[in-house]
Amino acid sequence: MNKINILSRQVAELIAAGEVVERPASVVKEIMENAIDAGASSVTIEIKNGGITFIRITDNGSGIAKDDVANAFKSHATSKISSALDLDAISTLGFRGEALASIAAVAKVDLLTKTADEEHGTRYCIEGGEQVLLDDAGSPKGTTLIIRDLFFNTPARMKFLKKDVSEANAVAGVVDRIALSHPEVAVRFIRDGKQTLLTPGDGELMNAIYSIFGKEFANSLIPAQYALENIKVSGYVSKPLSARPNRSMQFFFLNGRLIKTVTGMTALGEAYKNAIMVGKFPACVLNIEIAPDMVDINVHPSKIEARFVNERQLFNVIHYCAKNAIGTGDTRPNIELTRAAAAQYIHTVEQVQQMSLPVKNENFWVQKPSEGKSVGRINIDINPDDETEALGINIVDSPKEKTFLSAAVSEEEEVYDPSQETVKTLDTKEAQGEEKSIVLEKEHKRLSDLEQETKTPQQPPVNDEPVQLIGEIFNTYIIAQIKDKIIIIDKHAAHERIIYNRLIAEKKEDSQQLLLSPITVTLSKEEYSAVLEHLDIFKQACFEIEDFGQGMLIVRECPMMIEVGDIPNIIIEIAGNLLTNKTNVGLDKLESLYQSIACRAAIKAGDFTSDFEKKRFVEHLLKTPDIRYCPHGRPVYIEMKRSELEKNFGRS
Repeated sequence: MNKINILSRQVAELIAAGEVVERPASVVKEIMENAIDAGASSVTIEIKNGGITFIRITDNGSGIAKDDVANAFKSHATSKISSALDLDAISTLGFRGEALASIAAVAKVDLLTKTADEEHGTRYCIEGGEQVLLDDAGSPKGTTLIIRDLFFNTPARMKFLKKDVSEANAVAGVVDRIALSHPEVAVRFIRDGKQTLLTPGDGELMNAIYSIFGKEFANSLIPAQYALENIKVSGYVSKPLSARPNRSMQFFFLNGRLIKTVTGMTALGEAYKNAIMVGKFPACVLNIEIAPDMVDINVHPSKIEARFVNERQLFNVIHYCAKNAIGTGDTRPNIELTRAAAAQYIHTVEQVQQMSLPVKNENFWVQKPSEGKSVGRINIDINPDDETEALGINIVDSPKEKTFLSAAVSEEEEVYDPSQETVKTLDTKEAQGEEKSIVLEKEHKRLSDLEQETKTPQQPPVNDEPVQLIGEIFNTYIIAQIKDKIIIIDKHAAHERIIYNRLIAEKKEDSQQLLLSPITVTLSKEEYSAVLEHLDIFKQACFEIEDFGQGMLIVRECPMMIEVGDIPNIIIEIAGNLLTNKTNVGLDKLESLYQSIACRAAIKAGDFTSDFEKKRFVEHLLKTPDIRYCPHGRPVYIEMKRSELEKNFGRS
């Protein structure tokens, strides 16, 4: 039989550290929580090399008395609780007494601290769980902890760490969340010598949100508050028009502590059920205030999970909090221009009004505005007396004029000839009124440019018989008859597959467009890190993306076939996929990226399709037998022979 051994203190601490200290971000989280528990109003975090080689956290809290310094680094030593009864009403962020001991077991720690009552401070050094130094030192009130060479004595743990940039972004994510949960604390974050975050610490949640996520995200939120009995929820939720492809920007805090709550996410989703599209998710920053004895936070060492005495009541409070906010708040989108940018628009409008513009007759396969479709119009309201306020812009979007032929045209089809086009004159006087407007028309490719929907050799045609178009049902499925069978086509799935094939086959220079105005995309720190790690894959997919800092990216180029307005959602969706499928190899990730682009760029169920387009599209599919399934595996079309139909009616 194997002998049962009593583990040494050092080995036991290394095992305990495995639960508490997973990566540099775990260290920062534990020490920041200790600083807030100590009453700090200002916390500064500095890291180098992702926090692997250097972390310094300074606070102006109460400090640690010299007599308690050595005890603070022992297992299960804490000032937060003293008896089992205290576990029933935990009101502090930390209470387990494991953090400092676990950190010291796997790193080199240097502590400098001083209380208000002491004349001088204390310096304490500990490496791998062994005390190195304890001495007097000069220090201001508060505590400074320096952690060097994380996992220096556990190389097996070191090899599981990611690249420095990924670890640094994980630390930034922790700092952001703690800053959100405690807006009364001024948080400063320095990354490799560069300050990337500074919150005012004035107690205003919106100011903290603005400092962390920027103006665009802050403007997408509306205040929310609701209370019921002993539960109160307050904070901000997003406007319905600002819904996102995933839940990465949903932040729930319990008495100032970040938690993951399925109940909260479900309640929020139900509140937006009839306000946003299926597959979209609202953003939120909500703090749940509840009596400590009504919740159990002692579930996991990470303290990110909680059990509630009354989950149903929590669901109701969060649900009505969000429901009331979107029902009574101003959910209109806010779009602002600087005065210089507005003046440029005004100058353009005045030039247009002074001349008649020749307008080429657009692609005759696309329905004209005169036939029932409105063209996107930008209305600019100008107050010449206001020199300081930004000018408001009201945008009215038109239905998308996407065509299947932008991705599928066979060689024998007629090519557009400019010499045969008639020229019409746009009378700009009709555009004059109380509001100055600019009419923006989409420029369509020449048909000769659309023959390259795939570079793969075509297989022999399935059938050369003429196609008889029957029609379309539900604005989704095209029905056609060919010989003795009918074909039902899912137009979105088919178009998605065609675009996907084009992305795979085309060269980058043939399918990339330079954006007139770069697009800024705001991401969560995890998404932000995932995109930065895979910039090479985005480049292969015709995206040109730059790091703008603080979770924001600038997109300067993108694939030709996607709408500019879809870019933020595409980037967010792809980032979420990269996080979900972390183990995929590079080729799989590129294919996943192509799938997201194709899905977004394809015509949607419910979009208008002309009869001419439908017929041409059916003919193209029949001549391309490899288009059987969309990139996600759904069938593109189904066939039914006449004999099968007659059998159902008892005619066989």
